[in-house]
Amino acid sequence: MWRGLSAKRDGNAILTLMPDSSAIADTLTFSPEVTERLDRTADWCQRNGQRLTETRRLVLGLILSSEKPSGAYDLLARLRPAHPKAAPPTVYRALEFLLENSLIHRLERLSAFVGCSHAVECPHGCNHHDEGGMHRAQFLICRGCDRAWELEQDAIAPVLTRAAQSMGFRAEAATVEIEGLCAACQKAGVTPVRRPKTAAG
Repeated sequence: MWRGLSAKRDGNAILTLMPDSSAIADTLTFSPEVTERLDRTADWCQRNGQRLTETRRLVLGLILSSEKPSGAYDLLARLRPAHPKAAPPTVYRALEFLLENSLIHRLERLSAFVGCSHAVECPHGCNHHDEGGMHRAQFLICRGCDRAWELEQDAIAPVLTRAAQSMGFRAEAATVEIEGLCAACQKAGVTPVRRPKTAAG
């Protein structure tokens, strides 16, 4: 869809064709499942005094649609068909909002992001919180195909919380990242990629 902007030059009318904003948004389409999840997220944001802007919605949709954790610059490249002028701060601001509201997780080892499997299903934004409100998440990360799976092991977080409390430490978040090879990569005989250690690791 295109819209016309009229102007005059030397007394002659000029029609300039510009892409319609709704058409730009339509250049990124998501599956019905992702779209339904985005709609529920928008409703949750509204109920909690937040706003899922178009950019935030698109970034979240890209993360939810990806089979692998998405890095910020990968998201930027995939966002540009809908927002040609998008710059790194555009993506980082959206990611900051999504992280603050527990709608996505950051995998530190990969410097990449994945959707929270239980986002908007509890008052905290996701139900990966213990009784004290500590955010928790556990992931299996394959070093062969770079895919990640979120675990749902409620027994892990309390153990970490009690261990922290025994040392007088108040834990606010507990993200466990377990690296290895998934069943498919093991079957295919894939050699795991040795990742460079981060400053923290």
